[in-house]
Amino acid sequence: MILLTGFEPFGGESTNPSWSAARDAAAELRAEGLDARAVELPCVFGDAIRVLEAALERHRPELVVCAGQAGGRPRISLERIAINCDDARIPDNAGNAPVDQPVASGGPAAYFSTLPVKTALAALLTAGIPAEVSQTAGTYVCNHVFYGLMHALRLRPGTRGGFVHVPFEPAQLPAGSNQPSLPLAQLTEALAVVVRSTLATTADLKIAAGATH
Repeated sequence: MILLTGFEPFGGESTNPSWSAARDAAAELRAEGLDARAVELPCVFGDAIRVLEAALERHRPELVVCAGQAGGRPRISLERIAINCDDARIPDNAGNAPVDQPVASGGPAAYFSTLPVKTALAALLTAGIPAEVSQTAGTYVCNHVFYGLMHALRLRPGTRGGFVHVPFEPAQLPAGSNQPSLPLAQLTEALAVVVRSTLATTADLKIAAGATH
């Protein structure tokens, strides 16, 4: 079973493309005969992980792909690492703004994604979808969920998971904006490609996708 998640709108937005893409990708994968479900997470520290953990318990997936919006990024970002740090530049949807707090008290400093991020990168680029491997998921609710996911999966051997950031979709941007965006159909297909490439991969590709800064 495959679980995809996205977030409710935040920061004054009326939509969040991560949820739209997760919902639509799950439907696309079901049409291909795969057992896929999508769950919307609140953009709230703590609550988001609790909703995610409840979904893990209910669905018992073999693969989890969480998605979030990274407005301003021009590409699909396959996140490599989650850090044990909440440091909110803006409040979440409940008004919480933790600073320098651990996601999980006593947890390790970081977890790596168990998705084959290099294989997924190659598959996305082959499909004509702009993509990158990202070395930071930030310190807001996206990283919070990414870390919470990997912390939970340590108790679920055999279940793979990770996090994908998506850009704005064009409908979110005012006329004349020069902010980068990708069509929702492309965001949806990107998540489906990540799922398909993960299911077909046991060992990740060894290709360069690092950063100098």
